Amino acid sequence: MKLLLVEDSERLRGTLARGLRAAGFTVDVAGDGVEANGFLAGYGYDFVVLDLGLPRLDGFGVLRALPAGGARPRVLVLSARDRIGDRVEALNAGADDYLVKPFAFEELLARLHALARRPAETQADVLERAGVRLDPQAHRVTANGGVLQLTPREFALLELLLRHRGRVFARAEILERIAGSESEASDRSIEVVVFGLRRKLADAGCSNLIENRRGAGYLIP
Repeated sequence: MKLLLVEDSERLRGTLARGLRAAGFTVDVAGDGVEANGFLAGYGYDFVVLDLGLPRLDGFGVLRALPAGGARPRVLVLSARDRIGDRVEALNAGADDYLVKPFAFEELLARLHALARRPAETQADVLERAGVRLDPQAHRVTANGGVLQLTPREFALLELLLRHRGRVFARAEILERIAGSESEASDRSIEVVVFGLRRKLADAGCSNLIENRRGAGYLIP
């Protein structure tokens, strides 16, 4: 099982990483919230063990950046903050469990194994943002209550951006994700898909959903 450990204490980070690897986990480590989001944007994880008091971006910021729908890692928060309010805020922000420091490593492992036994979220979860609702299972998109008629590539692009909100996708990666090995696909064809999707969204009153970061790519914030 693949796990991202996010902890700013180098000593604790090293100790936990060694123990988790010995327990059979594949472990990546991050020392701050910005670095953690970089890992989460590029790799699929089964678990995130997350400290709250992080530099640059705190643990709450990392939690809120996780996608709202679809397959997502189970998050176990580790924190010295033992107030009920902190625990409630973390759980409401998307954490699955909360363990107060100091803790026994055996308890950390037991909680991770308990999380592993929970039924996994599926990729069929409905994705929503700013009046747009995408149902992968029904293959249906509505915007402000009206049904959008999208091409297969437009649907795939919208699902990609909604499932990874806040992440910028370059044209080359979009091309690979939604066109695969189709020989006729090109950067130009992706621009056509983006243009068509944005036009349909604009007609439904959702003109600002997809943002273009010049020289970088597209995202839904």
